Amino acid sequence: MDDLYPEVVAAGRLATSLDAVAADHGLSLGSARTSEWSSPLTWASVPSGSPVRDDLTVSASTDERRFSIEGWGQGIQLVAGTTDDLVEVVRAAHNWRSGMPLHGIRRSVPFVMLTRRGEVVELGPARVVAAEWQWLRQRADETDRPSHRALIEAAYDEPRLRQLYPYMSHSVLNFSTTTGYPFSPSPVSLGALGSHSNFRVWGRSEVLGETATAAEAVAVAVSHFPADLGPAVAGRNEA
Repeated sequence: MDDLYPEVVAAGRLATSLDAVAADHGLSLGSARTSEWSSPLTWASVPSGSPVRDDLTVSASTDERRFSIEGWGQGIQLVAGTTDDLVEVVRAAHNWRSGMPLHGIRRSVPFVMLTRRGEVVELGPARVVAAEWQWLRQRADETDRPSHRALIEAAYDEPRLRQLYPYMSHSVLNFSTTTGYPFSPSPVSLGALGSHSNFRVWGRSEVLGETATAAEAVAVAVSHFPADLGPAVAGRNEA
């Protein structure tokens, strides 16, 4: 650690070193923190100044000089990145805490990368949902499972499903009324049963039906939807 992070070792904690660098550059982190379950030399968090962002975490690799950051908000991983420059880490943390828009952080501190959902999250939950559907359809196109692709496309073609946040779990398509994790319980789930291309619809505790086509499976699913379900909203399921 002495060779990789002499300034951190001298400060005694990564959090203390972050605060010292911030003070040297006229920046504010609101007092970086450590935790009881992590090494104080390799982990710290910077408190968020925004109600829609969690604390930014900073970690240091023990194999080489490499700082990593990760930032979440409302159940979505928004930013990540690695660098060997502690000053750049502090700049990113300062911008995160100040509430700077995510694309602004990316432009001002180039090592910061926006996640797929981080690219669109500040445009609202409808854009997050649309982007996730686009990604899911692209992934389906890359598989050699025609029945799975058919199921994704049939679900996307149904307006009531398209307004919900889609996610896969154990090869089963689920739907959430929140865009962040943990997701809301899916009212129905859809799955392709194999190469014979039959489809199954599950409720929360029972099988609702099996169909010959993806479109029929979607129709069964929608027939069991509550009348007021959706559209998906920002945030995580708090239940």
